[in-house]
Amino acid sequence: MNAQRDDVVTPSTTVSPARRLQSAQHTQIVSEGTSTMQAAPVRATVIPTVTDALRAVESLLLSSGQRTARRNAWTAVLEDRRRAKDRVESGYVPEREAVAARRSRAT
Repeated sequence: MNAQRDDVVTPSTTVSPARRLQSAQHTQIVSEGTSTMQAAPVRATVIPTVTDALRAVESLLLSSGQRTARRNAWTAVLEDRRRAKDRVESGYVPEREAVAARRSRAT
């Protein structure tokens, strides 16, 4: 249960000379090798998007209740579009079933 790994150095363990040599060789290989990759420079400031700008204008012009109502309405529109698309893709059209039901009752 209390077994310690060779690659983990804690204050209670000592590093063997062989392990120190391996570590030094690895460091030397990495620093001398040409296969090391350099990370792309990280931009310190985030460039605001058009969406962020529109949300900022929206927050200035609308109260929070109106903002929430508009976002809920837009979410409902997107959900309706998604459901309509799913219905079309599945081939289910309520009018066709209603016509078929009337025909079967008529005969």
